[in-house]
Amino acid sequence: MNSNAVFKAALKWGALLALVIAVVGGIIGYSIDGTRGLTSALIGTAMSLVFVGITAVSILFANRYAGREFFVAIFFGVVMGGWLLKFVLFLVLGFILKSQPWVNAPVLFICVIVGVVGSLVVDAVVAAKVRVPYVSHDVLTKPEENSGA
Repeated sequence: MNSNAVFKAALKWGALLALVIAVVGGIIGYSIDGTRGLTSALIGTAMSLVFVGITAVSILFANRYAGREFFVAIFFGVVMGGWLLKFVLFLVLGFILKSQPWVNAPVLFICVIVGVVGSLVVDAVVAAKVRVPYVSHDVLTKPEENSGA
């Protein structure tokens, strides 16, 4: 399994987690504040899914430049750009949504937090269970050429 497969697996499991949070959060939100709570739970879940997805997608995109001369600069530029996008998006959505009469802010906030913390757990589990080789194929197949002898 290569590193792209790790991020694809994390996206898949993150989407499943978001579905669970949407259902559970929607039920709890609806029981607390009717359709306003349900709407807030669904928006919070969608926000957490988008924030988590931006990270994985930015890494998958940056990995397309692996092996190129400026890969490290491109990689960190894309990943940090994704982080900056998430930060600005979070602030803008937070300011816009907190003053809306159709949003229950605590329900929305809790769904975002549960989604982000849950995605961190998913990422940790996926990373712990994958088997990604850390030695290139050339080193494994031609040890006499790589030994310097």
